[in-house]
Amino acid sequence: MLSRRSDLAMEAKRIWNEDNLAELEGAEESVESRQGFEVTTVTITGDRASEELCKPKGKYVTVELGRFLRREDDSFEAGVQVIAEILQDLLGRVSGGVLVAGLGNPAITPDAVGHLVVKNTLVTRHLKRQMPDAFSGFGDLAALEPGVMGTTGVESVDVVGAVVREIKPTALIAVDALASRGMDRVCRTVQIADSGIVPGSGVGNARAALSKDTLGIPVIALGVPTVVDAATLTLDVAREAGVELDAGQLREKSGGMIVTPREIDSNVQTISRLMAYGINLALHPGLTVRDVDMFLG
Repeated sequence: MLSRRSDLAMEAKRIWNEDNLAELEGAEESVESRQGFEVTTVTITGDRASEELCKPKGKYVTVELGRFLRREDDSFEAGVQVIAEILQDLLGRVSGGVLVAGLGNPAITPDAVGHLVVKNTLVTRHLKRQMPDAFSGFGDLAALEPGVMGTTGVESVDVVGAVVREIKPTALIAVDALASRGMDRVCRTVQIADSGIVPGSGVGNARAALSKDTLGIPVIALGVPTVVDAATLTLDVAREAGVELDAGQLREKSGGMIVTPREIDSNVQTISRLMAYGINLALHPGLTVRDVDMFLG
């Protein structure tokens, strides 16, 4: 099992490799460039790999946002297109509606990713039913914010499950904030996976999973790391300095503390918009970024 916490499969695999000085069988990694963005795909196929990495079997695609963060020409449009293509690949052929679930707590900035993505999502389910001819060229997209158990008293999976049973979408896209191993990937990467998601797992407050097993439909997880577990960060900094610390003791002393950048407000706003537009172009393939700007007004 991993001594350091990360929601990113690529980081979890590299942590295991470092700790064990070996490659983990059943977890394959490949790296490619798409429109100037580095894209890493980790595919977990083995039971042992799934257990060791604390990740369900599936495909995890991580997009490094360096080009976008450097504000290179057309980097927003290119980043949106890359995310849209990955979503389309993981969703496969969508024959019906898709539900977007924005997880997390909008009152807490690092956890507001799901709320902000829903805010920038072009929902069309109601319009396609009211004016089918006018919106025939659009995808069938609905959105939901289930809230967090601490404020609603209801598990996210129960809220989402009730809506899934009512409107019967073909697939679910669950959006949430994640935890990274180190600050160098916080608000600098986006992970897209076909394995579902466990809300709150990144900050040690795991709830029931949203997955095909619990909901009966494919679940695509889309997230950005906004925090670092303090114990994990300390372990890595100490190791770089040549000092080995006791992970269990350090985690106990840290009291579950997490760390986030001081620019988190603007970072979360900017990257949530990037992810939302990726969803929009994936589910409404005839649209451009400029079209989405116009419709969202």
